[in-house]
Amino acid sequence: MAQDDRRALWIRNPLAILADDAAGGVVVREGVIAELVASGKSPAAPAASFDASNHVVLPGLINTHHHFYQTLTRTVPPATDYELFDWLKTLYPIWARLTPDVLESGVTTAMAALLLSGCTTTTDHHYVFPPGLEHAIDIEVAAARRLGIRAVLTRGSMNRSQRDGGLPPDSVVQDEDTILADSQRLIETHHQRGPGAMTQIALAPCSPFTVTASLMTRTAALADKLDVRLHTHLAETEDENRYCAEIYGCRPLDYVEQCGWLSNRVWVAHGIHFAADEMARLAKAGVCISHCPCSNQAIAAGYCPVCELEQAGVRVGLGVDGSASNQSSNIVREVYGAWLMQRARYGAGKISWRDALRWATQGSAACIGRDDLGAIAVGKAADLALFRLDELSVAGYGDPLAAIVHGGVNRADRVMVGGRWVVEDGAIPGLDIAALTRRQQEAARKLQAAG
Repeated sequence: MAQDDRRALWIRNPLAILADDAAGGVVVREGVIAELVASGKSPAAPAASFDASNHVVLPGLINTHHHFYQTLTRTVPPATDYELFDWLKTLYPIWARLTPDVLESGVTTAMAALLLSGCTTTTDHHYVFPPGLEHAIDIEVAAARRLGIRAVLTRGSMNRSQRDGGLPPDSVVQDEDTILADSQRLIETHHQRGPGAMTQIALAPCSPFTVTASLMTRTAALADKLDVRLHTHLAETEDENRYCAEIYGCRPLDYVEQCGWLSNRVWVAHGIHFAADEMARLAKAGVCISHCPCSNQAIAAGYCPVCELEQAGVRVGLGVDGSASNQSSNIVREVYGAWLMQRARYGAGKISWRDALRWATQGSAACIGRDDLGAIAVGKAADLALFRLDELSVAGYGDPLAAIVHGGVNRADRVMVGGRWVVEDGAIPGLDIAALTRRQQEAARKLQAAG
């Protein structure tokens, strides 16, 4: 359905909405939320309308950690039964065979699935660059623009391979100068600034055990110079703690602090194994955490201590993580997983369904430094996820908003990004999902069978 994003649209009388004083809906104009409409009221000015009486309206959900390329290596035996380090050793040789066409299929699959689950903004952490895949991030930018999803794409990196005592094969790492030059090129070419930005670039050395201290330090300096955000994996497993103690003589947080990474431009993935004093240091610096519950359970990495982190003042967002561990690119399913995991850990009195939604909206927006996203409020970007409650999994619900989390709803009916519908009636206009699925399965088969 063609849509003029300058025309006002009243999303009218929703079944429920995650916003105060907006039971009558919201008015969207020029890509932003222009008005909240109280119950029984009409907009202050004329507007076209969309009947939302069968929809629960949420702020667009935000995914703060992913590895799109891993959609091509789901359930690869025997990696399905390994913990992190052995899992990586099994999969790195497969990822070393990625090609541009195969990657394009993988990233399109990941972003399409995210959109269909109510995700309006996603990040990605791509850090494998075998020969011929030097323009991986450009491929991601093009796919995101085709689909209409908002994206913060991180230029990942690795420069410590097996010959240097690291985990990845020699063929997927790059030298420091190549990494930094391409990082600057991507920022200058693709990075947009200010409210409403659709495509942004961040810099993201993979982890303390795959890059040198020099690369960590120089990347932080470049991010500071060019004013972009920084991302990495941190405190994901006890193996990482032992590795840093052996190689660097300190804990992971101490190491990244030495490299200039304790700042408010940083968000890190996982954040499971931090001590109490480290959480206080994270909060003081303004570092945010991307909680990845489903992946953490699959890899048996542990539990992100969200209550202790938030009590210390650390902002927590939500990430689906890569599909080689999570197996899915579904953000609303991740909300459900976060709610279950943290409720089991802390008890019903400390964790509610509202917390899980808050992590996926306001908390995730903080992770990526976007105060224009994450809430339904006047002046915020018109990024909205609309869900129907006509599935058997939620039949008999009482509170429509709680049903989204408790019922494990998996698919959005409509999704709006910047005032434009990018999902309509559970489908992405112009995208043949059946054809994409066939192409993706064939690409994965060839990738996994090669070599």
